[in-house]
Amino acid sequence: MTVRIIKAPVGGEVRAVASKSEAHRLLICAALADVETLVGCPERSEDIDATARCLAELGAAISYEHEEFFVAPIIRGRSIGREHSLDCGESGSTLRFLLPVCGALGYHASLHMGGRLPERPLSSLYDEMTSHGCSLSEQGRSPLVCRGQLKSGTYALPGNISSQFVSGLLFALPILEGGGIIRVTGVLESRPYVDITLDALRMFGVTVFEERREESGESRVEDCVFSIPGGQVFRSPKNARAGGDWSNAAFWLALGAISRNGVTCSGLDPDSRQGDRAVVEMLKRFGANVAWESGAVTVSPGVLRGIDIDAGDTPDLVPALAAVACAAEGKTTIYNAGRLRIKESDRLSAIAGAFGDLGADIRETEDGLMVIGRKSLSGGQTQSHGDHRIAMSAAILSAACVNPVEIRGTEAVRKSYPGFFDDFTTALGGEYIES
Repeated sequence: MTVRIIKAPVGGEVRAVASKSEAHRLLICAALADVETLVGCPERSEDIDATARCLAELGAAISYEHEEFFVAPIIRGRSIGREHSLDCGESGSTLRFLLPVCGALGYHASLHMGGRLPERPLSSLYDEMTSHGCSLSEQGRSPLVCRGQLKSGTYALPGNISSQFVSGLLFALPILEGGGIIRVTGVLESRPYVDITLDALRMFGVTVFEERREESGESRVEDCVFSIPGGQVFRSPKNARAGGDWSNAAFWLALGAISRNGVTCSGLDPDSRQGDRAVVEMLKRFGANVAWESGAVTVSPGVLRGIDIDAGDTPDLVPALAAVACAAEGKTTIYNAGRLRIKESDRLSAIAGAFGDLGADIRETEDGLMVIGRKSLSGGQTQSHGDHRIAMSAAILSAACVNPVEIRGTEAVRKSYPGFFDDFTTALGGEYIES
């Protein structure tokens, strides 16, 4: 699908959609729980549906009505010996969370992957699972077949690969009679995503003990150890709800910094565990005006100047922040973002290419981006590279372009935000033609 933006959004008010990060975790906990759970999730996406679909294949009874998932839990042991076929789509969270869960349940499972997902790294989790009782088929190919019974023990993971590996084991190890230990070496990047997992587990009554070691004078954790007692019961709170999604709201807040009238976004928790709430402080650093009132945050234009951004804990913010950088005077350097090369696209290359197509002065570095801001960009034709965040960032960048912007492959937004272009028009005043 191609979208030609003929009028850039001028600003307005929009409600944040439900966090897919929280929805994934709540659905998994509900499927492992003792009794039924209602999981509030006003908006769905391809990724959320992938997790719900896979949990249903594992034996949970899941339905959706009135903006809620009804989840009846998996009856453990019922499906041992049967082959389960899990369609993960392009959802890295679904694959990496449920692979250890399949092992802990002792289920034979074939996990089918779409897009670039088979190419994304799995090696450290793969190695730990195969050394703890599971048999896995060759990496890099779909489906990934998992057989055998995951065993208790100590699991060692590097902190700079994927926090999703840690989260997957945090879901799986409480099921095992002997529990387990997860030893993370080096800086645990994207730490806030692990915190979201720990919050979901606490909500379902699961205990995890954590120890951290920090170097003297340093604020970042250098090593951490998670100790998980075994034989735990996931106790349903009966009702749980996914909060507003800071990752997707970041595009609208970034738009507020470069649009004519600013953007107000409601439904966001300023105290959320989601790391991408850091977008508010980053936009302030750029020079945008930020205000909270009545449970909503408003970002409006200010005198924007380039800044340095460490993306280690918030890689998903890079596309939105790079769009702001294109309209900020001077140089912006984004670094510690090398993991973006293994997303739905090589996201650093895709941002540089897409924004460059629209007239931005931007280039990729080994682990980030360098942007020289301009008062306005030319606009023109570009593509999403099959990546939802590239499609959304190119759309908001139209607010800084003097000519229309045409984006090919905009169907990619269905992965996380199917209603993105509806809100783009009805809430924020943009206009586009679809072909």
